[in-house]
Amino acid sequence: MPTGTCGINCDVCRLNLLGTCSTCGSGRSQDGLKKVAVQEKILGQPCPVLACAIKNLVEYCPKDCDRFPCDEFRLGPYPFSQGYLNMQERRRSEKQAAKSPSGDAVKVPAQYWEDLEQRDISKLCENAFAINHPSDGLLLPFLKENLLVDRRTHCLYRQVQDQWERIDNPLLELLCLVYLLNVGNQSLSQEMVSVQELKSAHFFKGPHELRIRPLLARYGNDLEGFKRAAERVRGEVLDMADAAYRLLVFPKVPLYYLFWKGDQEFGPSLSILFDRSVEHHLAADAIWGLVNLVSDILIMGDSKALS
Repeated sequence: MPTGTCGINCDVCRLNLLGTCSTCGSGRSQDGLKKVAVQEKILGQPCPVLACAIKNLVEYCPKDCDRFPCDEFRLGPYPFSQGYLNMQERRRSEKQAAKSPSGDAVKVPAQYWEDLEQRDISKLCENAFAINHPSDGLLLPFLKENLLVDRRTHCLYRQVQDQWERIDNPLLELLCLVYLLNVGNQSLSQEMVSVQELKSAHFFKGPHELRIRPLLARYGNDLEGFKRAAERVRGEVLDMADAAYRLLVFPKVPLYYLFWKGDQEFGPSLSILFDRSVEHHLAADAIWGLVNLVSDILIMGDSKALS
């Protein structure tokens, strides 16, 4: 499909069908380089959107660039209206409602917080590898930061500069509580297993398949972008696949993301693996939700996905 780096599909344009205009191609294509050369020759300067994408190795701006919509779109007459760009900006900043395996919006049972209040904080921290935070609750490591799980207010907080900022994310809140209430004294096995090797493998089929397609759509042709996303959350580089990272989501729940780039015969592929001990701490639906959350963070960035 001859789609331009700006996101316009040239297949549905009559000018392209008539041969009057050729596709600009993506910012990582030969079509893009040819188009820029023609524009400089005829117009004296290239399309700023295409030139920027080529310079920054961005394939398609709406999908691959964290700065979209940027000034290259806002200050130019083409290719989108201000109304369209404002809609993109608004909807990208909106919080997406997390779904449970049943398809309903995620809700946190009040009983979970009440159960947490009754737990011995010292034992809880010992099992969960959390940190006692007197008068409030505890600090729970999550990816690159410590979340404050406040047993008084029944809320989650993250530290922004010198202040604690509330996190309004039901899925993250639910996962933190489930981990804290169920984590045992088992150690990591250091054995990586696929979802098919879990005792609850039957759960991860049909609508409950792990969400891999969005990651492939975003990073299948941008392996360096995947590496940057994983390293932003302090992923540990592994000497596996074409790009592989160990993400320590909770202290006893690492996830392993293994990426293979495609070739002329096969497309890019991705595997998500677990430590053998994961089912001691999380049930199948919680594992499914955790993968969804972490994959969203890799695509959107932690500040957008957690807010």
